Amino acid sequence: MIVWILFLAAIMGILALDLGVFNKTPHIISTKEASKWTLIWVSISFLFSGVIYWLYTTNYIENPDGLKPTAAAIKFITGYLIELSLSIDNIFVIAIIFASFKIPQKYQHRVLFWGILGAIVFRGLMIFFGVMLINKFTWATYLFGGFLLFTAMKMLFSGDKEDFHPKDSFAYKTLSKIIPITSETDKEKFFIQTAKGKAATPLFVALIVIEVMDVLFALDSVPAILAITKDPFLVFSSNIFAILGLRSMYFFLANMIAKFSHLEYSLIAILSFVGLKMLLHDYIEIPEWGSLAFIALSLIIGIIASLRLSKNNERISKTEE
Repeated sequence: MIVWILFLAAIMGILALDLGVFNKTPHIISTKEASKWTLIWVSISFLFSGVIYWLYTTNYIENPDGLKPTAAAIKFITGYLIELSLSIDNIFVIAIIFASFKIPQKYQHRVLFWGILGAIVFRGLMIFFGVMLINKFTWATYLFGGFLLFTAMKMLFSGDKEDFHPKDSFAYKTLSKIIPITSETDKEKFFIQTAKGKAATPLFVALIVIEVMDVLFALDSVPAILAITKDPFLVFSSNIFAILGLRSMYFFLANMIAKFSHLEYSLIAILSFVGLKMLLHDYIEIPEWGSLAFIALSLIIGIIASLRLSKNNERISKTEE
């Protein structure tokens, strides 16, 4: 429990520094600043795999699966890459939500900050019950595996994605029945006083919709990581590091979303892989380095293919002009 407490305390300390020092004054996050923080978060995450290696050489952390230090570190990195890759779809949706509610760029970071606090709580609960379910009922592994494979096939054959309209979502409609909603804003405030009383601003509405969407996305990402390991600390820590880096990655990719539109095929490949891994775990044993290599290669191929296709499309459009 000491390791868990120290880890959560460190995360809260990082978030406090983020909001209270580095982003005390709301401002527009430039691509340069976002790329710098994205690199910092990715570097910290990979360095933490060294901490994982050290922890699993000691008795400071519970090791229910009897993992060796190297295997634990590789599983952490694999889980982190899975969560990071599946977060890309989340970035697309966040961009739509901000545009729909006309959230000024300088206040978007504040909304995402509070969104992360909620995500940490919800992910923690989902991971706890997911691990408990798999450990108590062996058939849950097949259930999760089938669900991931179904999700991958749905993404592959669904064709063009249906447009997402945040104001038509269940979260928005439910919230509007509970509290008054105003289109007015007052800096970074979530609630303001109006002629009709206290009302929620677009910032708060966007926050709630983002929280609900994160829970829906976690239905894919949490089972996907459980396919790699059932160790609660590895699943939770890899999830949290990916979530912490999601904000900077959003601002880094927000202006280049169109260039990464073909990354969806990488996500389909990853979901299919982990789904089959769960379904066939009694018959085929894939080593830790094999899972890590497949996921990393899928991401690299997806990124390179997306960038090349994006350049070709730009050249064609310029030629037609």
